[in-house]
Amino acid sequence: MNLEQKLDRIVLRAEELRAMLAAGVDGERFVAASRELAEIEPVEQQILLLRAAERARDEAEAARADPELRELADAELDSLRETLPRLEHEIRLALLPRDAADERPAILEIRPAAGGDEAALFAAELFAAYRRYADLRGWRFEILDYTETELGGLREGIAEITGRAVFARLKFESGVHRVQRVPATETQGRIHTSTVTVAVLPEAEDVDVEVNEADLRIDVFRASGAGGQHVNKTESAVRITHLPTGIVVAMQEERSQHKNRAKAMKILRARLYEQTRAAAAAGRAADRKSQVGTGDRSERIRTYNFPQGRVTDHRINLTLHKIDRVMLGEFDEIIDALTEEDQAARLAAAGA
Repeated sequence: MNLEQKLDRIVLRAEELRAMLAAGVDGERFVAASRELAEIEPVEQQILLLRAAERARDEAEAARADPELRELADAELDSLRETLPRLEHEIRLALLPRDAADERPAILEIRPAAGGDEAALFAAELFAAYRRYADLRGWRFEILDYTETELGGLREGIAEITGRAVFARLKFESGVHRVQRVPATETQGRIHTSTVTVAVLPEAEDVDVEVNEADLRIDVFRASGAGGQHVNKTESAVRITHLPTGIVVAMQEERSQHKNRAKAMKILRARLYEQTRAAAAAGRAADRKSQVGTGDRSERIRTYNFPQGRVTDHRINLTLHKIDRVMLGEFDEIIDALTEEDQAARLAAAGA
């Protein structure tokens, strides 16, 4: 089926769905038809704009035969030569297979890796930068767990980010983030290199992951140490171990054991869901090669070089000399470039 046939089918399907809804279908059929129409109607509108532009082009080309209209027709054609390719490109992008998780909230996990105290300090700064980014996007940023070191660094930070298309915007942030700078404790002025791991997981719904209670070992203990925001004498902290996979989630942020358990289960479901997604992606080797990154937290993706004031994303060879703005949460320029690169690769893989 060529592109024109695909576009014709989308327009026809949108008309069929509107007719179904106008006929008064109810119950599940109404919900399903409404949802499908909401998904394809924006594409239909782009197709109708494209068809209108194509008709205008044909009319302008015909008008060139009239000497009195030729100048106006040429001006119209010049405009349409920019409009038509843009509309075609937007439609091809809209027809690419969508990641079912793109519209979901996300679980953000940040931990220091190599570099000791300096890695922990940068982990805290990066966590704060993503929080500012969420604020700029109008998203809700809820801290699920935040464990500090004695020097004010971050041992582990986990947050739930809720809003429109959160996972779509953040999914390429998973990986190793490297920082190069002179630590405050460095007396010789030497630049140190440290690393932080970032994981962005789409939040799972109950229907995505079936968790059998028999597969869980749940331990309760007292919140303690520099990491406990609410250190107390009751056993409110919870540790859940998923026995089949060995995944362990510990939570002590809340005073309530019940709340800690609920948060731990949310993180567990997200990790299990991501594990399922990763296994499915591994079976699509060709598709993985077309992606900007694998999302593997062991892959070094970005360097923050403070002495030179630059941020470099190694996957797309993008360097920005505005590290201060990025650390204030202005990630959009990087994320837009990553998204465009991914879309271009997928278009090429699809032969578009």
